[in-house]
Amino acid sequence: MTMDEMLAMLKEVYEERMPFDRLLGVQVVELGLDGVRVRLDMREELVGNFVRNILHGGVISALLDLTGGLMATVELLKHLEGATMTELGARLARIGTIDMRVDYLRPGQGKYFVASGAVLRKGSKVAVVRTELCNDREVLIAAGTGTYLVG
Repeated sequence: MTMDEMLAMLKEVYEERMPFDRLLGVQVVELGLDGVRVRLDMREELVGNFVRNILHGGVISALLDLTGGLMATVELLKHLEGATMTELGARLARIGTIDMRVDYLRPGQGKYFVASGAVLRKGSKVAVVRTELCNDREVLIAAGTGTYLVG
């Protein structure tokens, strides 16, 4: 598969095939070799504090985690260009979160939120990814660092 085909497949997986991502309403708005951006529109079902109408901390954590996993997967795909679907499936099935830290910096207020990710380091077995979540006014809401199994 070419890199463009692998990235298109990955976008479909994250938006349409992962039930939890569908439940959240995840939209992959940017997917490239240098970074990813994932959007989530605010909905009543995602509110954690109904008095302040702010995004639930668990939703923030989940969004940062899936963004980090997506970025770690993109980093892995750089080394798998030309692989068969069987090889890709076997490698992608082993990707998972080992550890994650989230810093909640401000209340999750906004019409929508965008999470971005960048790889800090990728080794043969693990990747470390830095993630950030901003609201529609580009205010930083939360930041995270995740370690993902990629080998």
